[in-house]
Amino acid sequence: MQGKIVKAIAGFYYVDAVESGIYKCRARGIFRKNGVKPLVGDDAEMEVTHEGDREGNVISILRRRNELRRPEVANIDQVLILMAFRDPNPNFLLLDRFLLSAETAGVPCLICFNKADAAREKEADRILADYGGCGYPVDFISVRTGLGLEDLRARLAGKTTVLAGPSGVGKSSLTNALSGRVMMETGEISRKLARGKNTTRHSQLLDLGEGTFLCDTPGFSALDTAALPKEELGDYYGEFRPYDGMCRFQGCVHVGEPDCAVKEAAADGRISRLRYENYVQLYEELKEAERRKYL
Repeated sequence: MQGKIVKAIAGFYYVDAVESGIYKCRARGIFRKNGVKPLVGDDAEMEVTHEGDREGNVISILRRRNELRRPEVANIDQVLILMAFRDPNPNFLLLDRFLLSAETAGVPCLICFNKADAAREKEADRILADYGGCGYPVDFISVRTGLGLEDLRARLAGKTTVLAGPSGVGKSSLTNALSGRVMMETGEISRKLARGKNTTRHSQLLDLGEGTFLCDTPGFSALDTAALPKEELGDYYGEFRPYDGMCRFQGCVHVGEPDCAVKEAAADGRISRLRYENYVQLYEELKEAERRKYL
């Protein structure tokens, strides 16, 4: 029997089998032996061990189209990165980490800023210039007022989308608003920390109807990009591409070299200075991680 893994909790995999409903499954030991971990979003083959209790075993994973390592999900069409204008304030370095994680997996990204009703004057314009200007679709919404939700629904229609972002930006509230019913628990913002309480404890694939699926994921504040060679980082900044071959030195990494076309473009505003500064910080982090490997 085949189905899709829609939830994974504490070693159990919940498989939605076509026309048969959801079964609570264990993964066969062969997965651990082969170093393979079933993921939410996987298309899987399963065997029923107890029909009355709706239990079974996952016996094989069908070929994946793609996968993300953090959050751990497979076979997705796009990533929706949700940030907020306030509570918590935008962390653009974190946003670039999310984008980099999706880009390295070859998954298209959408950017969405919640709590647009709390945005300061021209704040949305600056974000649109920095991120819309380098090719990412950017939406501004307010889950509280409903602003922009219909346009966002249109972007998600018919696709499987991973919803990612830090705690407190309103991921669970957005999921409930898009579904029209309470599907995920929501939490209040901690006044002391100005961060959200992490109400999503596990990744779960939610059926919004008409072939539209949304994968809500646990909030987190860091992504591991250490596996990426530092020399390849610039390949994932699309706004750098028009300047390929224009730097003084072949193989320029756009950090400390003289006569660098990318640095000059950032200095005079042809590309986002914010994005470029984030790139330099990420490059230095990768450089330090590489150095530590050889200590």
